[in-house]
Amino acid sequence: MAVMRSYLDFEKPVAELEAKLEELRAVGARDGAVSISEEVGRLEVKAGHALAEIYANLTPWQKTQVARHPQRPHFVDYCAGLIEEFTPLAGDRTFGEDEAIVGGFGRFRGRPVCVLGQEKGATTEARLRHNFGMARPEGYRKAVRLMELADRFGLPVLAFVDTAGAFPGIEAEERGQAEAIARSTEACLGLGVPNVALIIGEGGSGGAIALATANRVLMLEHAIYGVISPEGAASILWRDQGRAHEADTAMKITAQDLLRLGVIDAIVPEATGGAHRDRDGAIRAAGEALSGALKEFEGLGPAEIRDRRAQKFLDIGRKL
Repeated sequence: MAVMRSYLDFEKPVAELEAKLEELRAVGARDGAVSISEEVGRLEVKAGHALAEIYANLTPWQKTQVARHPQRPHFVDYCAGLIEEFTPLAGDRTFGEDEAIVGGFGRFRGRPVCVLGQEKGATTEARLRHNFGMARPEGYRKAVRLMELADRFGLPVLAFVDTAGAFPGIEAEERGQAEAIARSTEACLGLGVPNVALIIGEGGSGGAIALATANRVLMLEHAIYGVISPEGAASILWRDQGRAHEADTAMKITAQDLLRLGVIDAIVPEATGGAHRDRDGAIRAAGEALSGALKEFEGLGPAEIRDRRAQKFLDIGRKL
């Protein structure tokens, strides 16, 4: 059964055209004697042009909406499409299991790797189970445990980042949320194996940095990455979440801005209309980008890998 497409507010012109297309196709299916192929073709071209024009001129706030699109592929989709023989591991060996961060080991294009990712969930049940991708301290401690295992056995680490931020609940603070995030960031920096992070949707605050302190940081074309959500920034600066679109623009959280500022290393292209319109294409493009990033570190020893990673972050802001 085909999944009904969800449209964003600014996609209304495209939604109207594609609704007309569906009506025409339904008419053609009911009455094969009626030839509507010419009209269908004309509308398809018109809808394609409208979509391309909209996505060629997205504002930062519109990109934020695309990054949060409910039908955008999530970590489990990338893992299923790119990682063979994936074996998930659970628990931090201290408190318990946190399902907002999924991690384990598998093979990426024949090469054994450690894989970590924040999973938001695609259904109501899954979103609740994964806590909307907002990890508690035990999630970050699990990530540290897996990264240390990867380092011990010489396995590269691939991280897929998609979170609005770490879970801000009282119980998370009681269990040491800030310390857990800091330890995870420290573990990333200390790896003697290459690590590559890919921002696939939202990269929010320390919850993202805890996995994205990597040798190479990549972003999908319409992903976002920032120190706080636009709504949170607007609430702090103006006490008005309604001004989130202003905060979005000021914070420079789009992939294009962050590449120019030297915060990320490369942008992974998405299909016109966003990754949710061509999920398989987005996963293939991500695989090519990750493979290329890993090849840059072939033949390097642990000390040089650590030094290059440290220098990467020290250089941010120096070359503007």
